[in-house]
Amino acid sequence: MARTRLLRRGSYKDKALWKDAENMTTVGFIGSGSIGSTIARLALEAGHQVVLSNSRGPGTLADTVARLGPGASAATSEEAAATGEIVVVTVPVTAFPDLPAAPLMGKTVIDTCNYGPERDGHIAELDSGSLTSSELLLRYVPDAGLVKAFNTIYFKHLLSLARPAGAADRSYLPIAADSAPAKAAATDFIDSIGYGVVDAGPLADSWRQATGTPVWGSPYGPYSNEKGRPAGDDVIRAALATATP
Repeated sequence: MARTRLLRRGSYKDKALWKDAENMTTVGFIGSGSIGSTIARLALEAGHQVVLSNSRGPGTLADTVARLGPGASAATSEEAAATGEIVVVTVPVTAFPDLPAAPLMGKTVIDTCNYGPERDGHIAELDSGSLTSSELLLRYVPDAGLVKAFNTIYFKHLLSLARPAGAADRSYLPIAADSAPAKAAATDFIDSIGYGVVDAGPLADSWRQATGTPVWGSPYGPYSNEKGRPAGDDVIRAALATATP
């Protein structure tokens, strides 16, 4: 793919960023909390467009859109799902039934969600391990190309650890998916915003990156260190390998 070199002030600590200038992606967001807005910020710095949404309506996102600047807009969840070429879902597990399934048909959907019984209530299939939270989500968006990603990293670390491809201190994120094309699309997007990826297998294996597993949070340093600690692919692979059901 032909690439154009873009130097964007503030992106990756003012380093040059490589990005396909003719094929920028519009990324829709269903949920615009800390992780969603951080991914949106990185996406904008990489030259993408973002469309944000939440459960309270686009009017409540005016401050977030203004803070993110040009390239960001707000819409309903249905509009964000329809507009986004890639759609990031970052909502509580209890909100899965409310997702707009029809406009997500055939699209790459990135699932950042973590199950937490203290917030979501107990869900027997998730408690027993017979189903991963991503497999549960897929029941509600069965025609989407679902990819588990971004659920293992603190949002402040996600922002501070982004590096251009080839950087010696580039960090990696685990991703899981059943769809090879969706996994490839998510990999390209994640690469464009400053991270490499480690293939963690199908959605059935995404329990290896669930809350409390070795790859969740720890590789990137403690929350008290807001800048975080770079985690290479070897670190992420080792953490995934030591996970137990």
